[in-house]
Amino acid sequence: MDNLDNKNLNFSSENISILLHGIFEVAPKEKHFSEEDKKIIEKAFNFAKKAHEGHLRKSGEPYFIHCVETAKNIARQNMGANTIAAGLLHDTLEDTDTSKESLENEFGIEILTLVEGVSKLGTIKYKGVERHAESMRKFFVALADDIRVVVIKLCDRLHNVSTLEYIEEEKRKRIAMETLEIYARLADRIGMGKLKSELEDEAFPYAHPDDYQKVKDMFDSVSTASEEYLLKILDKVKEELKIFDIKYLKIDHRLKHLHSLYEKLKKHNWDIQKIYDIAAMRIIVEDLATCYQALGVIHGLYKPVPRRFKDYIALPKPNGYQSLHTTVFDGEGGTFEVQIRTKQMHEEAEYGIASHLSYKEIGDFKKVKNKQELSKMNNINEKIAWAKQFFQPQDMDSENKDFIKNIKEEFFDETLFIHTPKGDIIEMPKESGVIDFAYMVHSDIGNHISGVMVNAKMVSLDTKLKDGDMVEIITKEEAKPTHKWLNYASTSLARRHIRNYLKDSNSLRNRFLSK
Repeated sequence: MDNLDNKNLNFSSENISILLHGIFEVAPKEKHFSEEDKKIIEKAFNFAKKAHEGHLRKSGEPYFIHCVETAKNIARQNMGANTIAAGLLHDTLEDTDTSKESLENEFGIEILTLVEGVSKLGTIKYKGVERHAESMRKFFVALADDIRVVVIKLCDRLHNVSTLEYIEEEKRKRIAMETLEIYARLADRIGMGKLKSELEDEAFPYAHPDDYQKVKDMFDSVSTASEEYLLKILDKVKEELKIFDIKYLKIDHRLKHLHSLYEKLKKHNWDIQKIYDIAAMRIIVEDLATCYQALGVIHGLYKPVPRRFKDYIALPKPNGYQSLHTTVFDGEGGTFEVQIRTKQMHEEAEYGIASHLSYKEIGDFKKVKNKQELSKMNNINEKIAWAKQFFQPQDMDSENKDFIKNIKEEFFDETLFIHTPKGDIIEMPKESGVIDFAYMVHSDIGNHISGVMVNAKMVSLDTKLKDGDMVEIITKEEAKPTHKWLNYASTSLARRHIRNYLKDSNSLRNRFLSK
């Protein structure tokens, strides 16, 4: 860490300066910290250092180093000064004598609320279904209340999982599994692809050591998985783009992350020859039109692999990801993937929802530049509102095991992409039906379904949906839910709305009869 030996670190003024400036240095180049930003981060840095004085981690290093590394992880995600400051302070309420009052006096209510949120979140532990369920509830309620709390927790976990070698073996395995099954998947759901990959790479060797070694050996045996191979192709592509006067901001390359490769290998019966994107090139351009021009140049230079082109610009992923993806033959028996996107798309692919969270720190949308940005912010707010509605404890099914099942199926598992007549895409859990779709659009629409058309054909209310279906809901004011609808609905969201409607209707009828 910046040439410092953390275990034997003495906090000299020189070392303190290196630690503090390290937080600013790891932030993306485009990130600008004002003098006020720097002051609040430095103040939090000094406060946390004093609060954790004398505390050591199991590795033997000062506990304060964990605070700094968490803050650096947050800064890498393009987050604002208040979130970085809260990252430095995230353990002060739980692990030191610091009071809420002193934290609020020093840093204000916003930073206190973030620190409290992280403290309340606690740790997810696989020790009994009931305890696990309550921990999960806290996690997702925090997601709904202020997503910055979750980002801090993810960055805290990233540093913890990077130091698993110092933890006893049984606990190490549990933490690694939690990281893969919950934290990394949550990072993916909020579009933070870079953080997701980092969490997976750190946890994979400890969660599945044998599979990790097997994947690593297979990866090392593939000729396309080499720096030399990619650099050779990179030079050829740059030359071709120059010939056609296609201006680009940046061209780089990447090799597939081992855990991502592991997931694909499992789907393809461990046949690495069926994995086409071990090597990938990324072309960053100025605007949308240039994305498609660059794609034409690539397809003119290399023959595309059939059925391996995906236009995530025209049809973005539900987490907001946009890019053109094409896989091409290299002419020497191998294949590689090319990703083409604008600078803004790239920032969103790397940082996901974090690329927009600076708006939250100023309390409004004054920094939103255009309608497209405003639309993305509204989409984020809709997802947060949905999460808040879905994960409220008082509305959960009574059995904790149902809650865990619902989270797994409706938040993490495979999803369907369903089209509305206006061309919008609604993400639905697998096994969803037309009633689930109606309630996902709006509770009033769900409560007044009178008919449904799927792909321009009338269908019954018990119809299950398939990926890519186009669904139109026909409503009438007199239409209303019946108990039979509970058998047709598969999502907890739809079932909850149906139950609430039936409950309210029964209460109203009983009051009327009592008169």
